[in-house]
Amino acid sequence: MATIEAMLDAMGFTWDRSAVRRDIPRFSVERAVWRFRQSLPEYVWDAAVLEGNPFTYPEVQTLLDGITVGGRKISDERQILNLAEAANELARLVRTGEFRLSKEISDRLQFLLARDEALESGHFRGEGKETLTPGVSLGQHGRYLPPATERGGENLRRILSQGLEFLSAEIDAEFEQAIAYFLFGSLQQFYYDGNKRTARYMMNGHLMSQGMDAISVPAARRHEFNTEMVDFFRRKDGTGMFGFLTSCRLAADDGVIPPGGG
Repeated sequence: MATIEAMLDAMGFTWDRSAVRRDIPRFSVERAVWRFRQSLPEYVWDAAVLEGNPFTYPEVQTLLDGITVGGRKISDERQILNLAEAANELARLVRTGEFRLSKEISDRLQFLLARDEALESGHFRGEGKETLTPGVSLGQHGRYLPPATERGGENLRRILSQGLEFLSAEIDAEFEQAIAYFLFGSLQQFYYDGNKRTARYMMNGHLMSQGMDAISVPAARRHEFNTEMVDFFRRKDGTGMFGFLTSCRLAADDGVIPPGGG
């Protein structure tokens, strides 16, 4: 079993592995993709709310049906459409067996998700023209500074490679791998924007590729999500987020949070 030091070196954070659920239901890949597509408006709305997007659930449904919604900013509309396009691409990648936890797939999804918002999109920080290092606001707790942006981006590619190698060699449960990847991508901030979105899509691609249902953070739990993420950034301990995301997955099966409500 990997030591805490090895986990920190490879991932940048730790978590209590004994607290991770091992009984997550698993079915076929086709079923997982079908369920994801069936809940696409809810998934997109939940993701949009986490970004502070003001679209309501009925408005998201209307927009995804191809009908514009009056009185909304074009930037908010584009964010919804980008979330949906990336979700459809994710489903396609999983369905065709092309999905991998890889830089190539992550770059593709991040471009679709953040092309209208990021300083640069579709590649890691440092791989383009810009070399600034953005921080993550933690409110009253200040800012979290991720690894520096270095020209060429080699340091971030190395960090990703080390993290993926650790997940493959030391973590044998795909559910645990998926959530750990989400936290890893969020913490390392590989991109100028859309890091949590991209990491969640990658997490869900890995889950669906193993026949497990995707995890959506319900809009009603936005505050809880944000609070847990601030704690994660501050303490570099992912145990709380593992519990939170697992509860989101299990609550969806129980119908605790209905589509568009809560």
